Amino acid sequence: MPNTVIPAPEVHSIPTTGEGAFPVRRVYCIGRNYAAHAVEMGHDPDREPPFFFQKNPDNLDPSGAFPYPPNSSDVHHEIELLVALKSGGTNIPLDKALEHVWGYGVCLDMTRRDLQGQAKKMGRPWEIGKAFERSAPVGPVRPVSEIGHPDHGRVALKVNGDLRQEGDLNQMIWKVPEMISYLSEYFELAPGDVIMSGTPAGVAAVERGDVMEAEIEGVGALSVTVI
Repeated sequence: MPNTVIPAPEVHSIPTTGEGAFPVRRVYCIGRNYAAHAVEMGHDPDREPPFFFQKNPDNLDPSGAFPYPPNSSDVHHEIELLVALKSGGTNIPLDKALEHVWGYGVCLDMTRRDLQGQAKKMGRPWEIGKAFERSAPVGPVRPVSEIGHPDHGRVALKVNGDLRQEGDLNQMIWKVPEMISYLSEYFELAPGDVIMSGTPAGVAAVERGDVMEAEIEGVGALSVTVI
C-alpha cells in the first residue's frame, strides 16, 4: 500500500452469521421496485427501466440504533432485502448473475422524505435525503450456502408492534438477477458491492423512541430503535 498523506480510512464492513465480516465497497439502491410502493409514491407501477441511487458504505449500520437525523422532520422507514456480491464484472449475463452473490440480509433504507421531496421538485439528486449518516440499519448477512437464493417470502416491518409494511419478495418488479445484470451494463461490479432491492408499500414516518422490527422470511430479522 502506498504512503498516504493522511491516515487511510478503514474498509467498512458488516456482520455475517458466520466467522468474519463482509467488507463493503459500494452500495446501490433501486428505486420503486414494488408496484404498490410506486403507486403510494405517486408513480405508474408499470415496468419501466430500473433506476438506482447510491448510499455510502459506512451508512450501513449494524448497531441496532438509528439516530434521528438533523434538518428533517419527516423520516420514513423502508424495509429492504440486501444482496451482497462476492464477485462482479461488466455485462453479466442474466443466467450467470446469481453466481456473483455471497449472501443476503435484512436492511432499512431510512429516508429524510421532506428533503428527498424537495430534491425531486428541483430535479436534484436524492443523496441529501438518502445517504446521511447511519441511514441504512442492517442485520447480519447470511451466506447463500445457508439459505440459497430467496425469490419469495414475506417481507414485513412493525413499528411499536403495529404492522406498517407487508409484501413478498416475489412482488419485486426487477428480480435480483435482473438488477445485477442491469447494473453491470453501466458499472463494473466488484466483490464487496451491495444492492438494496427496494421496499413494499406502507412506508411511514418514525419518531424518537420508536422500535422498528423488520423481518424477511427465510433471510432474517432486525430490530432497530430510533434514538
